[in-house]
Amino acid sequence: QVQLVESGGGLVQPGGSLRLSCAASRSIFSIPTMGWYRQAPGKQRELVATIVNSGYTNYPDSVRGRFTISRDYAKNTVYLQMNSLKPEDTAVYYCRAGVSTQVYWGQGTQVTVSS
Repeated sequence: QVQLVESGGGLVQPGGSLRLSCAASRSIFSIPTMGWYRQAPGKQRELVATIVNSGYTNYPDSVRGRFTISRDYAKNTVYLQMNSLKPEDTAVYYCRAGVSTQVYWGQGTQVTVSS
């Protein structure tokens, strides 16, 4: 079992930055895959970034070069640094943990990009 708690969302102007945090209830050494997803109103949930234990990261074209996923093993926390934010990045952002066949989700944090 893994509990995930996201934080760091908020309102930011276009071009601005935010850093999201996802705190896990257990050592992230034991979680092979962690990632961030987002869901905008009326749209399906979509992948934003993933990171695996080897350090390999993956991003869709829509955020590559602007978003960076990282992790802090000492704090059992995964981060999503978001730069050059655009209005179309507005969504609820969810943290996801994959352990074997089990998938765990956080409660989500709202990110709104607007002037």
